[in-house]
Amino acid sequence: MRRVETVMGTTATVEIVDFGPPDRAAELADEAFAILHEVDARFSTYRADSEVSRVNAGEPVDPSPSLREVLARCTALWRQTNGYFDAYATGRLDPSGFVKGWAVQVASDRLLAAGAVNHCVDAGGDVRVRGHSSHGRPWRVGIRHPFERNAVCCVVAGTDLAVATSGVYERGHHVLDPFTGAPARGLRSVTVVGTDLGEADALATAALAMGEAGIAWLSTLEGYASAVVTDDGRFLCSQNLPLAE
Repeated sequence: MRRVETVMGTTATVEIVDFGPPDRAAELADEAFAILHEVDARFSTYRADSEVSRVNAGEPVDPSPSLREVLARCTALWRQTNGYFDAYATGRLDPSGFVKGWAVQVASDRLLAAGAVNHCVDAGGDVRVRGHSSHGRPWRVGIRHPFERNAVCCVVAGTDLAVATSGVYERGHHVLDPFTGAPARGLRSVTVVGTDLGEADALATAALAMGEAGIAWLSTLEGYASAVVTDDGRFLCSQNLPLAE
């Protein structure tokens, strides 16, 4: 069962493999997309009625449990990245660099808890895979080439992977260096691979904000692999990156 919808300003896909009656798989896909739509409604910076937008507008808001969790995680990631992941880098609350990956992770966790052990949830390049694909093999995830729209720079494979990519090839240099306020330069795209997609998403954003200094910093992360493409076209990856054979 494979379903595609538009949510969070991007195309999202939920694929569930080898799981019971088709109607039950469809119900689980409904639940997964409901999570993504709820997160979009609550955290979008483009929707005036979202919880984040109301916070930024100075309205009195009783924070929801989800907002409290996201703010706590963003604070922890700010410390972990020495301030380079900063949900307030623009001067307003914008947890987008964590929230999309986190939402996909939550949707994947729900699918797993419901018994759908073989699935893929993908929202605009933030991908969480578990188990095996419809071919009975580990999932293969292509990392988009930041200079060639219809090409990939590498393919990773596995049965339990969170793959997050932060890049400037679609929105330009939109990630800011939080210490200077200027757009970050040096890296064209950063991919982080691990098992927690929200954290991987934030780590990729932080490395992009660091510029080329992010390459050495990525090598210090335990439990994560990485790949980067620099502004001048170099492709670099960690030795533990699970490249497909």
